[in-house]
Amino acid sequence: MNAPTVRRIRLPADHSSPGLAREAIRTIVHERDLGAILDEALLLVTELTTNSVVHAGTEVDVEITAADNSLTVTVLDFRPGTVVPNIPTPGADLDERGRGLLLVDQLASSWGTLHFGGGKGVWFRLDKPGATSSVAPPGFEVPAAPAPEALSALGWSGTGTSLTEVAEELLQRLVGVIGASGAALTLDEGQGPHTIAAVGRLTGSVDSGRRVPLRITKPWRGELLVAGGGGNPYARPLTSLAADRLMLLVENHRLRRADSERRTWLTFLADASELLAQSLDVELTLALIPRLVVPRLGTWCAIHAADAGGELRLAAAAHADEAMLADLLDALGQAAPQLKEAMSTDAVVPLGPPLEGYVVGLIARGQHLGTLTVGGGRDTWQRNEEVAVVEDVARRAALAIDNANIHAERRGIAHALQRSLLPPQLPKADGVEFGAEYVPTGEGVDVGGDFYDVVPLSGRRWLVVVGDVSGKGVQAATVTGLVRDVTRVLVRDGRPLPETLKRINETLLERGGGRYCTLCLAEIMRRPDGTLDVALHLAGHDQPVLLRADGRTELAGQCGTALGLLDTINTPRTQITLHPGDTLIFYTDGVTERRRGPELFGVDRLREEASLLAGFPADVVVARLRATTLNFSPSPPATTSRSSPSATTPDSQARPQRRLTARHSTNLAAEHSTSLTAGHSTRLVSAHRIHDTSTTEKIIFRCRNPQ
Repeated sequence: MNAPTVRRIRLPADHSSPGLAREAIRTIVHERDLGAILDEALLLVTELTTNSVVHAGTEVDVEITAADNSLTVTVLDFRPGTVVPNIPTPGADLDERGRGLLLVDQLASSWGTLHFGGGKGVWFRLDKPGATSSVAPPGFEVPAAPAPEALSALGWSGTGTSLTEVAEELLQRLVGVIGASGAALTLDEGQGPHTIAAVGRLTGSVDSGRRVPLRITKPWRGELLVAGGGGNPYARPLTSLAADRLMLLVENHRLRRADSERRTWLTFLADASELLAQSLDVELTLALIPRLVVPRLGTWCAIHAADAGGELRLAAAAHADEAMLADLLDALGQAAPQLKEAMSTDAVVPLGPPLEGYVVGLIARGQHLGTLTVGGGRDTWQRNEEVAVVEDVARRAALAIDNANIHAERRGIAHALQRSLLPPQLPKADGVEFGAEYVPTGEGVDVGGDFYDVVPLSGRRWLVVVGDVSGKGVQAATVTGLVRDVTRVLVRDGRPLPETLKRINETLLERGGGRYCTLCLAEIMRRPDGTLDVALHLAGHDQPVLLRADGRTELAGQCGTALGLLDTINTPRTQITLHPGDTLIFYTDGVTERRRGPELFGVDRLREEASLLAGFPADVVVARLRATTLNFSPSPPATTSRSSPSATTPDSQARPQRRLTARHSTNLAAEHSTSLTAGHSTRLVSAHRIHDTSTTEKIIFRCRNPQ
């Protein structure tokens, strides 16, 4: 006679328990060749297991004992109470409760009930046809209530801090209490099971009744393994209690780690947002994004930008191994269908071999701007936390790209509008040389109100115009264009300069929208002997600096009334004679008020720097003054656009020459200053600035003595 086969399993309190119990019955019945009683066994174990789950609502312990000619099954639940058979009365309806026991009574060779402090149960025995056996209750190991000292032995001493330390202490106490040879806690965090803590020896087979799964949040999985200790009556409940405490420890560890990772990702996203916000250049922003992702969120990353037609182009890519970048680019070329799919959806699109990654669309303000592709391993796109972070990075990157596009568009519009307010080129004249520079400061996204112009009146006469309209932006540009065009029309119509200024003042009062303008008009006439007569009118503008050929400087002109403020204006006329070699410099207060801490550049420094430039060509003078002004402060303009000297007359030793150079800076000030000196060359320089805008302008005029 063979030894009986015993199997014990614990089933959960849900609908899966009857199926698991039937599977265990089938397995042991086939092992012991008890197929003749299989159907009855399946029916009865299903009925009893279902009743335990539905009525007791607890876990279910099933013990199956198979002998050569019989099968004994015991089903226990953990709800205290009694099991009372329902014996029907002849002629009466059968009560719903107790039908399971009636079925057991009809089919089983023998059966009975079990009661213990923590629950109850039913056992039944099925004999093979023709076999005989004695009727005796099975020796089932019912759960016993552990003694108080055993429960207190599983308490935590408070010495450990990490999961491993606390788990090892708990396992050590469990092994000591139940007399087991060893115990271990295994944990699978989604990357395969590994042992967190272990004590004693776990060699050989582990009793299935001592392999307790931990009820922790998916995708984490855990299990408590205990070897030996089967002779202790408290082994099962103490093992279950230890498993519950380990479950709480693991859950606490998981939540703390999740919180730490969440804080880390939030810090990363905040840093990424700050870096992306610092750049308003589209190409720089595109190049920055892969560097933020690699290697934190993937081994490689690529950015594809969409053009106006929706076609994708590779804008930037990064790989943790630079040697693999070429292969990556080749593989990305083969993934065009997946990239286009990501452009049309908000979902994450996975990429198969050889890329092993995923694609996220770059969407901002309802526009599809491109794709962000990340990869690095077979399971990369399956890590939900990292995918969520990448999606967040993609949203922030898309907004940064869209902001950069908007900024570039605004800057382009501002530059185009600003260029339209300046002369495309300065006129060329016999014996006179003109040149200009234009230097916007800041980001250059707003149009300044400063402007300059040189209007040819005849072969020997020119009008130099330097002005500044208050404010900036489109409204200021509109008024700037109005003043510039009205000035050109009036002077070409032959109106005197005082009348021109009067008409401009009336126009601003009517159509200026409350804006005012400072204006300098200098009518230049060349005599046959090469001397220049300058009729200077200053309508609230800074006084120009006159640089004589010998390096002496002084201020020229008289300040008048700004235009657009009063009905009546006063713009005194100042007559200046420029001998060959003299230079007349018009400047805006963006030069004199350029700040270095509490110190201003000032008129005195401008005159000092100008005195060193006597005898130099006009384009050299304006370039040197520009460099000196910008270098005065350690915070130069963020962007600088300059127009090179746009009209010049080559140097000649046979005839006098004059140069005119322009440079523009915007900053509004209440003071106006000028200086004038006499010397060998004649130059005219002008500059004006409004404190919160963006340009610097100078106009330089120069005349040389003929040989």
